[in-house]
Amino acid sequence: MAEEKVNKETEEEKDKATQVEDTATEKEEKADEKKDKKKKSKKDKKEEQLEELGEKLQELQDKHLRLQAEFDNFRRRTMKEKADLIKSGGESVIVNILPVIDDFERALDSMKHLEDEDAGKHGTALIYKKFQEFLKQNNVKEIEAQHADFDVDLHEAITKIPAPNEELKGKVVDVIQKGYCLNEKVIRFAKVVIGE
Repeated sequence: MAEEKVNKETEEEKDKATQVEDTATEKEEKADEKKDKKKKSKKDKKEEQLEELGEKLQELQDKHLRLQAEFDNFRRRTMKEKADLIKSGGESVIVNILPVIDDFERALDSMKHLEDEDAGKHGTALIYKKFQEFLKQNNVKEIEAQHADFDVDLHEAITKIPAPNEELKGKVVDVIQKGYCLNEKVIRFAKVVIGE
């Protein structure tokens, strides 16, 4: 019996030792699992951060491209506006000169009966030619209206009269005041009489 007790005690000690070892191995396994989880969670966190940074980079690149395109559009628009301003910069001056040219044309019409050697007629004609050259240099062109089809974009109808012949129906019969274009832009419409 004493042997049995000793055997039982040794078996109980062995069981306790085995249990202690099992708990120790379980603790080790749990610790290893925790380490693996920490490693995995660290890896997962790093991958998430990488993905977030990649998305942010993509957003920034997209914003940069859009901003660059917007700036290019702005630059082109301002360049076009500057070119238009340069083209039509003297428009107000030229519009104010047009009545003077009309007066010179009336003066030349009234001097038709004078001789060509007349100094006043000759001087007026020279000044008129200089004005015409000035207009050409500044890209101002006269709108051709006499016997042309009536065009709302170029002509301003003052009145309608019966057409002297069938060919002039719907066309300009007489020009009351000449019209002018500056760089293909109408600065003064031609005032005309239309045949009907």
